Amino acid sequence: MMRIALFLLTNLAVVLIASITLSLLGVGSYLDSGGGLNLTSLLIFCFVFGMTGSVVSLFLSKWMAKRSTGTQIITQPRNQQEQWLVQTVSELAKKAGIDMPEVGIFPSNQSNAFATGWNRNAALVAVSQGLLQRMRPEEVRAVLAHEIGHVANGDMVTMALVQGVVNTFVMFFARIIGHTIDRVIFKNEGNGHGIAFYVSSIIAEIVLGILASAITMWFSRFREFRADEAGARLAGSGAMINALQRLKEEQNLPNELPDSLTAFGFNKGQAVSMMQKLFSSHPPLDDRIAALRNKAYT
Repeated sequence: MMRIALFLLTNLAVVLIASITLSLLGVGSYLDSGGGLNLTSLLIFCFVFGMTGSVVSLFLSKWMAKRSTGTQIITQPRNQQEQWLVQTVSELAKKAGIDMPEVGIFPSNQSNAFATGWNRNAALVAVSQGLLQRMRPEEVRAVLAHEIGHVANGDMVTMALVQGVVNTFVMFFARIIGHTIDRVIFKNEGNGHGIAFYVSSIIAEIVLGILASAITMWFSRFREFRADEAGARLAGSGAMINALQRLKEEQNLPNELPDSLTAFGFNKGQAVSMMQKLFSSHPPLDDRIAALRNKAYT
């Protein structure tokens, strides 16, 4: 129920902000007086809606993550484990050259962690209870270093920008396809669009969205390799490799992170088929381990 409410809230914010922005830009319609497409207005329309969705999600990411995962922020450590966790994150953040993130623990049996936030100096790093229970301290430290690597690399912002650009062009080309089908195939010569435009645009947006997601997932996998490298530099390659190997023992456990956080989670689960690998946000664990072994970190 909470996730549905957050989804509706985000979409309401997107529509409201995008509508205000388009009004300020003077873009009321992307059809010209003759019923043809004004490509400049269409591109502005798609860019505003595409980027607004990504930017709003980015700014709300930390707030939404806390509520969708049940993360409890450690404001005052209550025990030795929490004290160690806060001190370790502080040490790694200082080493990576970023401000101290918020630190939290979320209820999940799966060994996992995530980082989020709109700014590298205003981030949240959280770990699951399962990870703290089953991994050794040096492995937990490596996982934290991996997440700090995401923050230091600015991955949250970059991923939002990539997604925004992809959304823009998916909407842009879907509407061109819909307009062409409406005018050429269904011979609609009115100043507005007929039902064929809306149906074909929706279908085209779904198909193009699936194809475009392969691009964003490729970037996400590239970003995971970089975060692993950062984790190895900050915590040592041996600890980073051991943490990844430990995940191989949990491949049958379901992923308990919300979809919006999966790309920034440490443990995604193992993609089996080639198609799953193509649309996976994380590279196979064996590939991540092999990449670290081919590099030397102390």
